[in-house]
Amino acid sequence: MIEIPYNVEPRNETGLYNAKLGIWIFLASEIMLFGGLFSAYILLRVGSPIWPPNGAELSVPLATLNTFNLILSSWTVLKSWLALKENDLPGFKKYMGVTLLCTFIFLIIKTIEYSSKFSHNIYPSTDNFYGIYFTLTGLHALHVIGGIFVFAYLWGPGSKMWEKDPKRFTNRIEVAGLYWHFVDLVWIFLFPVLYLLN
Repeated sequence: MIEIPYNVEPRNETGLYNAKLGIWIFLASEIMLFGGLFSAYILLRVGSPIWPPNGAELSVPLATLNTFNLILSSWTVLKSWLALKENDLPGFKKYMGVTLLCTFIFLIIKTIEYSSKFSHNIYPSTDNFYGIYFTLTGLHALHVIGGIFVFAYLWGPGSKMWEKDPKRFTNRIEVAGLYWHFVDLVWIFLFPVLYLLN
């Protein structure tokens, strides 16, 4: 078995450190996953004589609020990484704390939206529109939850690495930030496609 060492400096072959190369490969697979689901959405929409069927409606105000919330979280995760580049651990904690708050706000708003649908007996099995809506937004919400676990660890017990290996910790925040920017970018596509273009 070949062991790939962790490095904090870019490799000559790639110009990236290993973790950054790894996250880009992972994000490429995620692009294929969401690309397939967006393709399914397009095929369902083009093949349907009425879209959305049965006058389906989504909450544009809640989705707009979530959009601004995620844009803010992208900015704060970037600021948390920049704080570490300036050797400012308290600044990192502050901005990462705001990022975590934004993730929870996103899930609360999404829970309100889902609860509203369920209370009106609207489920993924209701029709193709709600099937693809719940699939796309539900998968996105799972990615948000994954981000919460990573950010909470790095904000809490994981931040002890700063004392022993600050460059490695800074790299971890950069990699986590790249993942989060991808999650936000997916929402930037989901918002107009599902909420505004119907």
